[in-house]
Amino acid sequence: MLDTSHEIAIYLHRFHNLDLFQQGWYQLKITVRWDNDAHATTAMPSRVLQYEAPNFGCEGGGYGVWRIDEKDNSFLTQPFRIKYARQDVLLFTMVAFDLPLKGNEGPSTSAVVLKFELLYAPLLDNGSEFQASPDSCPAAVHEFRIPSKALLGLHSYCPVYFDAFHAVLVDVSVHITLLKAGSYHDSMKVSSNSRTATADVAHESTGGSTQALNQAAPSDLKQVMLVKALLDARETLIVELQKLGSAINRTVDLTEYTSRMNDTKLFDSFLQANQVTADNEVSGQGKPQNGPEKANGGLDFQSDRLPQNLSKEDVTRMFNISGDQVLHLWSTFLTFHRDNKTKIMEVLHDAWAKDRKAEWSIWMVYSKSEMPQHHINGSSDERTTHHVGHKRGSSLWKLSDDPAHMAAVRADLHRRSIGQMKINNRSIQDMQIFGDPSAIPIVIVERVLNTPQRSLSYNSYMKNLDLKDSVPSRIDVSSEDGKKPSSATTAKKVRDLKIVVFVHGFQGHHLDLRLVRNQWLLLDPKIEFLMSEANEEKTSGDFREMGLRLAQEVISFLKKKMDKAAKYGRLGDIKLSFVGHSIGNVIIRTAIADTVMEPYLGYLHTYLSLSGPHLGYLYSSNSLFNSGLWVLKKFKGTQCIHQLTFTDDPDICNTFFYKLCKQKTLENFKNIILLSSPQDGYVPYHSARIESCKAASVDNSKKGKAFLEMLNSCLDQLRAPTTEDRVFLRSDVNFDTSAYGKNLNSFIGRAAHIEFLESDIFARFIMWSFPNLFK
Repeated sequence: MLDTSHEIAIYLHRFHNLDLFQQGWYQLKITVRWDNDAHATTAMPSRVLQYEAPNFGCEGGGYGVWRIDEKDNSFLTQPFRIKYARQDVLLFTMVAFDLPLKGNEGPSTSAVVLKFELLYAPLLDNGSEFQASPDSCPAAVHEFRIPSKALLGLHSYCPVYFDAFHAVLVDVSVHITLLKAGSYHDSMKVSSNSRTATADVAHESTGGSTQALNQAAPSDLKQVMLVKALLDARETLIVELQKLGSAINRTVDLTEYTSRMNDTKLFDSFLQANQVTADNEVSGQGKPQNGPEKANGGLDFQSDRLPQNLSKEDVTRMFNISGDQVLHLWSTFLTFHRDNKTKIMEVLHDAWAKDRKAEWSIWMVYSKSEMPQHHINGSSDERTTHHVGHKRGSSLWKLSDDPAHMAAVRADLHRRSIGQMKINNRSIQDMQIFGDPSAIPIVIVERVLNTPQRSLSYNSYMKNLDLKDSVPSRIDVSSEDGKKPSSATTAKKVRDLKIVVFVHGFQGHHLDLRLVRNQWLLLDPKIEFLMSEANEEKTSGDFREMGLRLAQEVISFLKKKMDKAAKYGRLGDIKLSFVGHSIGNVIIRTAIADTVMEPYLGYLHTYLSLSGPHLGYLYSSNSLFNSGLWVLKKFKGTQCIHQLTFTDDPDICNTFFYKLCKQKTLENFKNIILLSSPQDGYVPYHSARIESCKAASVDNSKKGKAFLEMLNSCLDQLRAPTTEDRVFLRSDVNFDTSAYGKNLNSFIGRAAHIEFLESDIFARFIMWSFPNLFK
């Protein structure tokens, strides 16, 4: 019998505490298992390597040792203490799991599940000792699925981000190959009480894995498939070693491997002479990642012809040769990874980030429209043309239609198609998303083009937008004439300053937007953020007062950060971005309109609105919510509600909101992203998107004319010329309403309004798809 095993090497690089709510002792637990009922056993940790001394981020930060639990074949890291947010714990640990595969089974067609558990134990009275058994109650779990196609060779970054209540990022890379069973000496195995694992890998294979077989007997197809699988694993390792070596500018020494190629060439020739081919679907393995070409002329295993005259002895010899070669390459790769761990992790992370847009496009639909270059007059023949489609296509949207209903129907149809989709790729699948694909929000991104005469097509524009990601976000310190700056100029390091201000909504809390903040921090850890508290418990008053309080809070924070940056270097570029939820966006615009903010308007960068009523509550169609607003005005005397509903003055042209829309509050932003949801009953759909609506288009009263004037004033700001192209995106987020159930919150539209604060998947999709807007 030809026995093989998958070895899954998991590198635990860094544990980064973004926002854990509780101090205490934390620990990671890892298990690996097959993703079907036919394989009940889990993988056994076979080797552990502490490839660098751990750094637990603070004095007395580590406790005890790592261990292997033989009851459930799990690996547990050394417990470490978390004291504060944004704390790094450098683990520098590699654990390898051995997942055996019997020769009579052939290559696996089942996926593998990696399970990461976050274990927590509170601090004892003395504050320095670790509670004995934290693993009895895991605080959070994050699982990943490795498709069967990837089991012959995968080298990927794998970010472990637990959940909203345990905002932790663990930098992990996962590497998989197929090995001949018994490739390592028994001494390479580690017991549960071992402190460290051996660092070197044996390059010799044990001879007991196979036996001499009868030469006259025909070979079994599954055993031939195992030989083919070893060949694929070999080719993937060669390609990955060359690719990573080139990426970090390090040459990988394959001299010893090349010296053994004579046997390989004889082996390949023998296979070709005997026409050893097999169908790709039978093996369950696609082309290795990044499409590596077959070495030494290439073998074609993709025809339906099966081996007719190979003996078992021939297959066994081939199996041993290819097994030894894979083992040598695997050992070389692990050593190379260990010696260049930081650079390789960066390369894998960058590759992962670039792949996100393609992978998450399942849940994202891209559209385009043109900014009206004339004022919308609201006449009955006024029409808005939206070129809608995934990358291309167009249809005519009339104002007489209900855009919110159309968006909801479109998202529902897309969600149904996802429910019928069979996702089949080689990438590691994040089970927070792929566990139930039909429950993930559908995000419809509409890019609004400002200049209809632009010669660029939509696809070329998006391509150019992506190319900006590769441009470093730092200012050019060279002189205008192209000469190198003087030593006096470069004496101080140029420090860019990126500040993001998060503003909560009505009766909100300063931490309401923490999930969006955390995603922004993951994308750009260098940002300085302000969770505004100036209006906490003060959102019932006048918007003008709230805006002034926010402006003063922002200016104070900005000056403090500018002074600090100037002390450590020459202050370079300053980018000031804002994120608001609900009426927090009105407070932001009011603050920007205040005269105290005028000196800082040139710093404005990105404006991200989460369901903000930019045009107030005129033409709100939610009668139940409107009744609630009436109660707040009648019995609570809530001034901001009067302003939102244009009842703060008998003349609509004298109301706060009318005047706010006339002020230039959006013109100075480089990027504007308006998030809306057709399921949100708290904010009118057209108001969140800054566009017209059916009721306004047929209203010839003074109210209708005032609304169109406000709309045109806002669009004029978005049309205003800038030194660089302004990015204007409207993005519909359609949540899975089946998760809400039938309750009052869902009925009145509150559930979707709050979901912007309780979900961060939509933020991941948008931020990682358009990273240059948030850096």
